[in-house]
Parts: sequence; structure tokens; C-alpha cells
Amino acid sequence: MGLTKLHGLAVLVTAGITGAIWFHHPLSPSDDQEPTASSEEEMLLMSTMNQSLCQLSRQTDLNEPSPMLPSILYPQLILTKPRRRDVLLLTPWLAPIVWEGTFNRDILNAQYMQKNLVTGVVTFAVKRYVQFIEGFMSSANTYFLAGHTVNFYLFTDNPEQIPHLQMAPENHLFVIPVQNHSQWQDISMSRMDIISRYIHSQFQYEVDYLYSIDINVRLFEHVGVEIIDTLVGTISSCQYTAHRERKSYERRTESQAAIPGGEGDFYYTASFYGGSVSEVYKLTRDCFKGVMKDRENGIEARQHDESHLNKYLLYHKPTRLLSPEYYWDEELSQPRIIRVKRMGPMCKDSKK
Repeated sequence: MGLTKLHGLAVLVTAGITGAIWFHHPLSPSDDQEPTASSEEEMLLMSTMNQSLCQLSRQTDLNEPSPMLPSILYPQLILTKPRRRDVLLLTPWLAPIVWEGTFNRDILNAQYMQKNLVTGVVTFAVKRYVQFIEGFMSSANTYFLAGHTVNFYLFTDNPEQIPHLQMAPENHLFVIPVQNHSQWQDISMSRMDIISRYIHSQFQYEVDYLYSIDINVRLFEHVGVEIIDTLVGTISSCQYTAHRERKSYERRTESQAAIPGGEGDFYYTASFYGGSVSEVYKLTRDCFKGVMKDRENGIEARQHDESHLNKYLLYHKPTRLLSPEYYWDEELSQPRIIRVKRMGPMCKDSKK
């Protein structure tokens, strides 16, 4: 079974049959009826047919050749000499933590290109945040998955204020008008709802992976395909050394974002997260449900949507973590473990 993206439509192809086949038995006995012999025979027949369909849908071409990587020269790997000894490289659930010096981008690029993937970026420029559009887009156009196809989805309440932007040939910018809100907290929290709704109606047919990045961010170095995985969180640069009891988790049990005392892995920033389009849909949908439940109960999480993100990633472990170098606050001194700052926040001009 394969999912083919074609002219914005998702087509399910199974052994030459387009679409999905569902069997419904109109005469199935109710819970308070004894099944008759004929109904048991029919149910057995339906079960056999459904099993045959499941087996058919799982069939793969065992003779299809596996694509080979091109010849790439790189330093020999030595099992007893890890690339980094100064930082944690693997979580207890065996998810890698990505740091400079732990990967070979040439190999990763070759693997990524074989799959013919498209990655999307969602960002919001509402109210005064339109001032960051040019800085973010120019840097992301240069450094984000350079050389690969990227769809940038820019949500804004002022589409007429967007400057002329020269995009790389492989990149595409889509401007999507969105309603603004009176409070920035409302804007922040509504992002989860907007992302999940657009994934359901549009993005799932256009991209394979989707990342949410704050608009008030500038990229300084390449952010490549080393970030690609099923569910990806970025460790906050402000709290990466803090004990779990001192992290900015929501601890009030009244909130849907509450994390009980004694629990917590890392503190993740909401400024940069993503993954496969299906997993980002689940994340944003569940987080927004928590936001709405809190509103019904007259409570607002400590760090707004970021609190709900951290609750979600605690109980739905990310398959890949990005180290703080992927979102480093410029106001912090740079420790030796941060060999490169890949992106960071820009200061807002209060006069604009």
C-alpha cells in the first residue's frame, strides 16, 4: 500500500485498486441475539475476506532493488571512540540527540534525496511580528534544508505588508491570511488549532514532514536533514542544565498541561518542533484540546502552548531531539558544548 502525492490529492493504491474497500454486514446480530448458523457462516466468510484484503495490502515487491548510496568518503568509524564525549547523545528510549560533530550531512543528504520527500515549515507573522518576515525568510531560504524542496507556509493578518522575497528555485512560499487576536497569548495558543486544521485539509497532501518555527527567529548556520524524524523536539537553551523540579513545567493539577512532580525529561521549546505530518497533526490536535479544556475551567497554562507541548512530549516520546544549538538564546553566554549556534531569536523593534 502506498500513499502517492499527485496534484494535491492523496491516492491510495493497493494492487491496482484505487480507494479503500469496507465491508459492512447489515444483518449482524445485535448483542442480545443468538447468532444463527447462517449468520455465523456469513461472519466467517467476511472475516476470511477481510483477512485476505489485509494480507493483500501488506504485500511488497520483494524483488524491487534497494537503492544504493553513492560512494562517499568519510573518516573511519571506531566503536571505542565516540565523536562526542562531553554531551548526552542518546535518551533512555534510544532517541538520538543531535549535536554538531555527531553526524555526516553528506550521507544524510544522499539518503534523504533517495526518498523524494517534501518538508514544510509553518510560521506565523501577526500584528507587529510582520517586521520579522524578511529576516526569517531570507535566512531560512538560505540555511533550512538547503538544496531540498521546502514549502514555507506563512500565516499573517497583513499579507499586503509582505516584502518581495527572492526564493531559492526548490523553495515555495505560500501566504495564508489569518485572523489576528487582541492578546498575544490567544495568537500563540490558536496556532495549534490552525496547524492541525490545515494539516487535515491541505498539508497532508503536500508535504511528508512539517516543522513549526517562530517568525522572530534568524538562522545562522545550516539546519539540514539531520532534523528529519517522526517526532522531533528541541531542547530549550534556557533550561538544559536545570533539574526537573526547576524546569518551567506546568505543575498545577487543574491544568491539562500538568506534569506531576518527579516527572519530566527535558524542557522543550515551542519555537521549533515538528516531525512527520501525521505525528504533528496528532500533537497539535491534542495540545489544542488541552488548551480549550483549560479555558473551559478558567485556567491558563504557565507557558501557554509550550506547557501543553511539554506535556505531550513527555508521554509521547520524541524519536529525535535537537540539542540547544538548534535554538540558542543570544542573551546567554555560549558554553563550550555549543560548538555552533544554528538559529536564535531576533529582538523586536517596539517602534514598529
